Amino acid sequence: MTKSNARLPRLEDVAERAGVSHQTVSRVINNHPNVSKATRERVEAAIAELGYRRNAVARSLVTRRSQTIGVLASELSQYGPANTLLGVEQAARDAGYFVSIAALKSVSREAIFDALRHFLDQAVDGIVVSVPHSETLLALTELKPGVPVVAVGSLGNDAVSGAMVDQHRGAELAVRHLIDQGHRRIGHVAGPQDWIDGTARAEGWSETLRAAGLDDDLLVEGDWSAGSGYEIGRKLAEERSATAIFVGNDQMALGLLRAFHEAGVRVPDDVSVVGFDDQPESGYFTPPLTTVRQDFEELGRRCMDLMLAAVGDGEGARTTVVEPKLVVRASTSAPA
Repeated sequence: MTKSNARLPRLEDVAERAGVSHQTVSRVINNHPNVSKATRERVEAAIAELGYRRNAVARSLVTRRSQTIGVLASELSQYGPANTLLGVEQAARDAGYFVSIAALKSVSREAIFDALRHFLDQAVDGIVVSVPHSETLLALTELKPGVPVVAVGSLGNDAVSGAMVDQHRGAELAVRHLIDQGHRRIGHVAGPQDWIDGTARAEGWSETLRAAGLDDDLLVEGDWSAGSGYEIGRKLAEERSATAIFVGNDQMALGLLRAFHEAGVRVPDDVSVVGFDDQPESGYFTPPLTTVRQDFEELGRRCMDLMLAAVGDGEGARTTVVEPKLVVRASTSAPA
């Protein structure tokens, strides 16, 4: 047989080379626990020697599953959404699923519908939607994709499972930290209020202040970017109406810190600042930023747990919540 006519190695070839049954090879490929270490190593060596690759098409014909999860995402230039996507993608690959990604340039009913139909044309086993926008759940409810759907960043609804970090609790942690330090005028630079995360953080800020008998009348809406934080920071530096600011994400906080520095407003001596996300650079801001950490890897795992339960057992819609954590650094202190 010439090289050009040589067939690709099959599962049976691997079994013959390793001296095991084809069922054993299948268990190794699917990470089944009931395989001895020695047998697993022998099969893996045969796979490497023969250059065997799983035939996804043949497998899908047998299992009637594509082993592919569609992931719809947006705002990937921002740290939070980008790392939510990475967490979901890693968890999917760990579970043995391929990932097909569609990134939205703008969030609209039409754009969401187009992306979901694209996934359905690919015969995906399920769809993960990482677009925590008020428009998203409405579109999902209207379209009814017919495959399991998990909405990341949202608690979903009766038809859609949801996995999210407790945004309200994260805001509460941030504001409570400032109150405990003695601040009584605490403003909020919020994310867009048509985004679920932005709304939840603003509500957490407001409710925590009101529970402490403090005013919640200083809210300015940004767009998640450092540029919007900078422009808002310039105005706040002129007004000097608060001794502390809770910012809806670390990128807006970065812009705010620069604006304060240029205006001669000292952080934390004049104004304390708390962010949200704990992106890797936050500890290197000037000053290092106190912020709320989201565990995106855990969020990805929880998301795939919901997806696998729905795909494997046909389990109905469920929700899961990951707890945030306050990380205290040098950008907060007691008011002067």
